[in-house]
Amino acid sequence: MNYHITSFLIGFVLDLLFGDPHWMPHPVCLIGKLIGKLETYLYGKRHPVMRGGILVFFVLLLTGTVSGGILWGAYLLSPALGVTIESFMTYQILAIKCLKTESMKVYDKLQKGTLEEAQTAVSMIVGRDTSVLDKRGVIKAAVETVAENTSDGVVAPMLYLAIGGPFLGFLYKAVNTMDSMIGYKNDRYLYFGRPAAKLDDVANYIPARVSAWLMIVSSFLLGKEFDGTRACRIYLRDKKKHSSPNAAQTEAVCAGALGVQLAGDASYFGKIVKKPFIGDAIRTVEVSDIRRANQLLYSTAGLCEGICILLLWTVTAVF
Repeated sequence: MNYHITSFLIGFVLDLLFGDPHWMPHPVCLIGKLIGKLETYLYGKRHPVMRGGILVFFVLLLTGTVSGGILWGAYLLSPALGVTIESFMTYQILAIKCLKTESMKVYDKLQKGTLEEAQTAVSMIVGRDTSVLDKRGVIKAAVETVAENTSDGVVAPMLYLAIGGPFLGFLYKAVNTMDSMIGYKNDRYLYFGRPAAKLDDVANYIPARVSAWLMIVSSFLLGKEFDGTRACRIYLRDKKKHSSPNAAQTEAVCAGALGVQLAGDASYFGKIVKKPFIGDAIRTVEVSDIRRANQLLYSTAGLCEGICILLLWTVTAVF
């Protein structure tokens, strides 16, 4: 257990320091390529849900076998190698600095570049059509993705890492990647992607709610530009205003903490998708809200890491 705690902390620090350098091959990209290959072989008009379920099964089987095998083999050779490999795998699973870096590119383009450059930058981190967004739409898209991914990219994988190490962490990332690639409600993926989308809903159900409450606490801790009381109130009111049972959880907290209105109708693949607004438009969103959303991200991540380590140490002491 002490090896696991050490690796858990080292991996967290490595992510804060280095993020995801573009020159370094990332395991999630390999998972994505696996999903793409399996989709090529399995996609078809007959029995699409069953075919999608088979894809999910094989992605999880291969991801778990490879990640678990590497970790088991490393510890079998030596504890030092095991801690090194587990730390690196933990680092690869988290996405704190990467999320900040990519969203702040949008911030920089809005400050110093053109709207078209900002649209291109935000298209790297959202799934909607960005070419139709005005400046306020670009800001909202960036803030929303930071808020949502505070759960999907940070707190959720952190919780799974704490419980089951990189083995469970990579299984979660596989689920999340499948949802991002084939979990759409369009003509191609409505049925084929349903198993992946539903599994992602289940995997994120508890983490999304834990993330929301940690973000509320962070709103109180940060003070000044954040309103913790309003964050809690808007969360309780708007947390279900999304077709996904999880997506509005952290978005509602972020909207309340900042005093802005998020969500609303958006364009996906050329079609307008009707969405309710989240939060109250106490003020209009501004470029600095991207920076503020990242402050919430980092505070929530640090809070979650500290609680997880405390709980792991407690379990070690008791057992």
